[in-house]
Amino acid sequence: MARASSKRAAGTRRRALVTGASSGIGRAFAQRLAGDGHDLIIVARDRQRLDVLAGELRDAHSVQVEVLPADLTEAAELRVVERVVADADLDLLVNNAGFGTVGRFAELDADREESEIHLNIVALARLTRAALPGMLQRRGGGIINVSSLAAFQPAPYNATYGATKAYVNSFTEALAEEVRGTGVRVQALCPGFTRTEFQERAGVDVSRVPSFAWMTPEDVVAASLAGLERGEVVCVAGLANRLVATLTSAIPRSLTRRVVATMIKPQ
Repeated sequence: MARASSKRAAGTRRRALVTGASSGIGRAFAQRLAGDGHDLIIVARDRQRLDVLAGELRDAHSVQVEVLPADLTEAAELRVVERVVADADLDLLVNNAGFGTVGRFAELDADREESEIHLNIVALARLTRAALPGMLQRRGGGIINVSSLAAFQPAPYNATYGATKAYVNSFTEALAEEVRGTGVRVQALCPGFTRTEFQERAGVDVSRVPSFAWMTPEDVVAASLAGLERGEVVCVAGLANRLVATLTSAIPRSLTRRVVATMIKPQ
């Protein structure tokens, strides 16, 4: 696996690293950040998709784009990306890589569930740890940890995913307090239903999801970056999703569990 270059020359553009950049919200982050003038390091498993995206971004925005293919569930490959993050003088790290599984936990593949925990939690935490010392030393930078609306309540039939995203929210909120006043900002981005490949890959039946509940990846990214600029630690993208998050905190968790189970329960 090729390793991206690390230190950048003085006076160069801002630099961001995006994981899970080959599709969905990660791709939208890469496109938006390139349009805003960031040089990029883009990370995902699919080298071919990354190469295509990198070419598009270079042509459209005249930015530098380094491709770093890596499977972040593999310890050795994660360590390579950690070293790049630590050495790259990043202005922004977007921890977007993640996946979900749907089904009765007792029937799901245990190794797949472990990989989900490793990607959604372990890789995110290690890359955040790699980025923070340099940002703190430079007294500037941002980290966006992509979470989910699922973080706000237990998610029957989506149990591991919901639990990993609850970790992301708690972890990010704690870090936000640790770095308060340092010039570094951290955010947990909590999208709801977003038009990406995520639902299909997870096996989620979206036929019961109303059309008003959906957002585009581009709108999610716009909400995230605007929120980061304001210092918003937990960014729930979209009015409908903010209403859901507010209602979730106001009603008994026993009821929210049943509602979520009704929406997600496999046919």
